[in-house]
Amino acid sequence: MAAEILFQACYTYGDIENKRVADLGSGTGRLALGASILRAKYAVGVDLDLLGLNIASKTAKDLGLHVDWVLADINSLRGSVDTVLMNPPFGTKQPHADIKFLQVALQLGEVTYSIHKSSTRHHINRWLTEHDAEAERIMSSAMDIPHQFSFHKMRRGRVEVDVFRIQRKEHTSNVGH
Repeated sequence: MAAEILFQACYTYGDIENKRVADLGSGTGRLALGASILRAKYAVGVDLDLLGLNIASKTAKDLGLHVDWVLADINSLRGSVDTVLMNPPFGTKQPHADIKFLQVALQLGEVTYSIHKSSTRHHINRWLTEHDAEAERIMSSAMDIPHQFSFHKMRRGRVEVDVFRIQRKEHTSNVGH
């Protein structure tokens, strides 16, 4: 799924190559690493999980890529990027965690690619409309989620997801695609 998101962002919409890209909640860095491979001008991954960031850093080094890795809560981020890539928490364990990621993404990025549970599609669309953003669903898929956190109840879960390309309304008129 990460490869398909990156392919769409880069080759369909022109949102990766020569762009400043942030991967929020980057974990082991698949999206930030992919953006770097696709010639992002700058790529950064942000997460609270030091183990995930260490794995991402080692992978980047092994591949000869330059990606900055930041151990931080996304709410502490300032500045701006062209493109935000993210697979936020779905808000199942911590209610509205996905919305917190969307809030930060809209503040930081001109365009955001974000993965959300399909069952929340209408809620996400309504929230984005209320916050002057427009979303295009660019893909729907199923995601296998391994048992990796203490709150996971099943050994492996399968979740239907949507991937959205999101822009603040003031940027939508600049799209040339």
